[in-house]
Amino acid sequence: MKGKYVEAKERLRGSIAPLVTPFKRNYEIDLDKQRELIEFQITNGTHGISVTGTSGEPSSLTVDERITVMENAVKTIDGRVPFVPGTGSVNQAETLHLTKVAQEMGADAAMVIVPYYNKPNQQALYNHFKTVADSVDLPIIVYNIPGRTGVNLEVNTLARLVEDCPNIIGVKESNKDFEHVNRVLLYCGRDFLLYSGIELLCYPMLAIGGAGSISATANVEPKKVAEMHNAWESGNLEKAQNLHFELMKLNDVLFKDTNPAPVKAALGMMGKIEPVLRPPMGLPSKEVLKEIHQTLIEYGKDVQNTFDM
Repeated sequence: MKGKYVEAKERLRGSIAPLVTPFKRNYEIDLDKQRELIEFQITNGTHGISVTGTSGEPSSLTVDERITVMENAVKTIDGRVPFVPGTGSVNQAETLHLTKVAQEMGADAAMVIVPYYNKPNQQALYNHFKTVADSVDLPIIVYNIPGRTGVNLEVNTLARLVEDCPNIIGVKESNKDFEHVNRVLLYCGRDFLLYSGIELLCYPMLAIGGAGSISATANVEPKKVAEMHNAWESGNLEKAQNLHFELMKLNDVLFKDTNPAPVKAALGMMGKIEPVLRPPMGLPSKEVLKEIHQTLIEYGKDVQNTFDM
């Protein structure tokens, strides 16, 4: 394996926060707010930053807008923490283009989602990811989220890719099947980077050798999400376990509706962004908004806005 990929495996660990894409009320991207969100993350100890993943509403952005968001992020981060943009699409040509752009701008890795809606078979998925991996000299983190893509990247398919593509160094598993994620490390190697994309599995995945998490909750509570990983790494298992349970209620409320709607509502209540999603996405119901509002208060957040609930 090339040295740069070994180094990436050592560096790309911990809480990699998958940032929302902030919009103005006219639905334009708010780059100033994005910079503020990045500073909020770094100040609170987040180990890495990702943009244009699920929480970043990539399917609501044009290719040019995705590049703008990536460029703004990499300039703001300025090498302080690893940068892992999401570059995947349902369209392979777009995926190739965005992944090459990520390499050119100096990203530490690219996160490439299993193509959604089309439901490719396993051989087609292998062909797709091998084509992407072969097109760049950049670490690739595969993103498996069967609940939103309609297809699961099976462990044997991923293991074939790891064997054939040395720059495929990890996977974000938004997969509630814990037997599946255990077998990822068994068949892809114990040094393969396994990230949890399921909030209630962030701690359990560390216990089996996971590399960290790419958790939407980090948008709202970056410090505690990062501290859970730090506690685990330092051997303070009691603290890590306590943080796991402390975060559980917040994790639950932030998924009362489709991500990132509750997260954006929470950030709006905290005064971090305008609570705007691009249609067809929209804010949660008033009942869910009230629950989010109350939960933020319980977590000691400075809640500034109520949205006239």
